[in-house]
Amino acid sequence: MKKFVIRRLLLSIVILFFVSMIIYAIMRCMPTSFVEQKAMALSQKPGAKSYQEWLDQLNAAYGLDVGIVQGYLKWFVKLITQRDFGDSWYFNMPVLEKFSSVIWYSFALSLASFILEIIIAIPLGVIAARKQYSGADYAITVFALIGISLPSFFFATILKWIFAIKLQWFDLYGIVGRNYMNLSTGAKILDMAYHLVLPAITLTIVSVGSLMRYTRTNMLEVLNADYIRTARAKGLSEKRVVNHHAFRNILIPIITLLGGTLPGLFGGAMITETLFQIPGIGYTSYQCIIQGDIPFVMFYMLFFAMLILLGNLIADILYAVVDPRVRVN
Repeated sequence: MKKFVIRRLLLSIVILFFVSMIIYAIMRCMPTSFVEQKAMALSQKPGAKSYQEWLDQLNAAYGLDVGIVQGYLKWFVKLITQRDFGDSWYFNMPVLEKFSSVIWYSFALSLASFILEIIIAIPLGVIAARKQYSGADYAITVFALIGISLPSFFFATILKWIFAIKLQWFDLYGIVGRNYMNLSTGAKILDMAYHLVLPAITLTIVSVGSLMRYTRTNMLEVLNADYIRTARAKGLSEKRVVNHHAFRNILIPIITLLGGTLPGLFGGAMITETLFQIPGIGYTSYQCIIQGDIPFVMFYMLFFAMLILLGNLIADILYAVVDPRVRVN
């Protein structure tokens, strides 16, 4: 296992190198750029230099006056030697500093929806498989299909219209209330949790359907296996057959699916955070993309690629933990 992990980590480094090269090339080809907007704003001031002069000066300052390959090597060497991703053009502060100030909002939101997704989807998927073609199975299937079919922006709009406008139970936007600064530490935490209720419900509903259907399909396949019939023939209770024998064998495909959720825990939910104006990494990245903030967008894309590789590695390791029959060579 140790050799496998080391080999996968070395392979991930190589993959990240080529991924970062592709990301840098794409970012350099973006149709909009903060540099162009900044040069236009500076050139319009009284007695200022021309737009082209400001543009050349800013491109030289940010290393955009050289080719893509030269610019990438310059950026990569600076990244390796100084661990410096540069300054965010839009927020006018170091990229890592801005990232550390917004990532935990996204993590709290994604973790809450992730826990709710597991608590709701897996038990309902098992129930639907045990009671195939029953009323409960059809009801769970309809609920899952609604969650899969509804786009997050549509469901979020419905929740805001009902609970924020009609019932006025929640605020329409934001992560904190108006009196946040006057609250105690515990009250501040509760206030932020209160503002995350609707976004967490939105993320849970739109993501729970896939895991629910996935659990049902794999549980049905296992329940029809020969060793399950043998367990029932020995007189074991249905509860033990399902929970002890059948459920353990659907954990590997579920782990495969959940391993891909790691990027979502730290990567943020761009659409949901934007709709509720939660200042997480998703909403921040959306602002940077619109403004052409190349340094921050490059870091965000590279960070997302690292999470995907790490999620796959964790899933591979958990295979052997869940099922001793699995051995990673």
